[in-house]
Amino acid sequence: MITAQRMMAVDANAAALGVPRKQLMESAGNAIAREIRSIADPGTSVTLVCGRGNNGGDAFAAARFLSDYDVRVRLLGRPETISTGIARANWEALSAAEIDAEPVTDPTADPDSLELEDADVIVDALLGTGVTGPLREPERTVTRRINEAGANGSGTDTRPTTIIAVDVPSGVDADTGEVAAGPNGDRVAVEADRVVTFHDAKPGLMSLGVPVTVADIGIPEAAALFTGPGDLLVLGRDPTSHKGDHGEVLVIGGGPYTGAPTLAARAALRAGADLVRVACPESVAREVQGFSENLIVHGFAGETLSPSHLDPISELAEQQDVVVFGPGLGDEDATLEFVERFLGTYAGRAVVDADALQVVPEIETDATLVCTPHQGELRAMGGPSADDWRERSDLAKSFAADIGHTVLVKGAYDVITDGEELRVNRTGNPGMTVGGTGDVLAGVVGALACTQPPTQAAAIAAYANGRAGDLVVDERGYGLVATDLIDRLPQALRTDE
Repeated sequence: MITAQRMMAVDANAAALGVPRKQLMESAGNAIAREIRSIADPGTSVTLVCGRGNNGGDAFAAARFLSDYDVRVRLLGRPETISTGIARANWEALSAAEIDAEPVTDPTADPDSLELEDADVIVDALLGTGVTGPLREPERTVTRRINEAGANGSGTDTRPTTIIAVDVPSGVDADTGEVAAGPNGDRVAVEADRVVTFHDAKPGLMSLGVPVTVADIGIPEAAALFTGPGDLLVLGRDPTSHKGDHGEVLVIGGGPYTGAPTLAARAALRAGADLVRVACPESVAREVQGFSENLIVHGFAGETLSPSHLDPISELAEQQDVVVFGPGLGDEDATLEFVERFLGTYAGRAVVDADALQVVPEIETDATLVCTPHQGELRAMGGPSADDWRERSDLAKSFAADIGHTVLVKGAYDVITDGEELRVNRTGNPGMTVGGTGDVLAGVVGALACTQPPTQAAAIAAYANGRAGDLVVDERGYGLVATDLIDRLPQALRTDE
């Protein structure tokens, strides 16, 4: 199963791997044509009702594979408003092939222009999996006309009209199978007799009670396994966002070290958190604050954090969306006891890094944790390690399942897994062996975990952190420092670079 959002990411990652979107659309069109052939004899009437996105483009491509059928293509809208270049190219190819393809600009005023009444097969290619909410006009009216034609059967004989939906019936939520209520409370969606969807089944299709064909269109497994630019697509922001909507992060660390918690905190800000606080020993609070006026620093008496600080820090943590625990914290016995007691009572989301990691396998916690060890730290946690990333992936997956938390094992190939889902990141370079890059990564995970599920946050963070390092090295060569990554994070998290 794959959600609509994840499908968009995989599709974009496939393009980044060099699989042309045009090729995927051609394969999708071929799959639609195969579905039609499986239920209708040559010579029967097929009307493809198409939207202006890639869902319609798939149907444009399908029409070219149906030369032995009586094919009509009806585009809902003007051709110049087709939203993608590949869909537009497939529309233009219909004219060149002299296939009956006409735009329908006002179906509410002239519903007969859809020419559905005598169709043996109607293909619904109005809207794809990425569209949610109630149908609007003119799709609403067109959907009703499709359903009426399907219920009434063919106008040429007594055979029933079959409705085939492309990817998902228009009006149906691909993730839930639900149909949203419109302004008048009515729920309108295409009443498909069968669905042809691509790459993997969508969760919402299972509740429809109709045959679903899952077509392989050539998206490689690597597009789902390896992180890529498609993973960034979930990071868009609502223009009406308010302060706090994108998360508040608390970094708990410092004492023996001042740079590590500051790097993590600054990285969380650059990765999109609205507010970042640092809880650290009073002995280093002034230094931490001196690194950036953008941070809110809370100092606690002493040179290291200990159980005596548990109550006030726990109270502070409860007010945050995510805690980043461990950068620069040290491994004194009292500090590790503080870590144990904090995680034992904390029930929120936390990123655990550095010395705090060794405590995780020994505690019971209601917290949702993302652990970010390198291989040495993983071994200290009692976990396995391996040089080959494939073997490491299998071992890490098993370890994550055992401890019940998401792990991001850092390396030339980062491995991200919660024991079920597995992702691998290949961005980054040997220049990132410099100290502090792991602290930056922990901060990025913290920021993204405010708005994303744990495994997704860790996968995107690994991709962006490595991409930031690659941008630095491309410009300056090796010799980067961790603060260079922080400055490049906004660029690394953009989808248009």
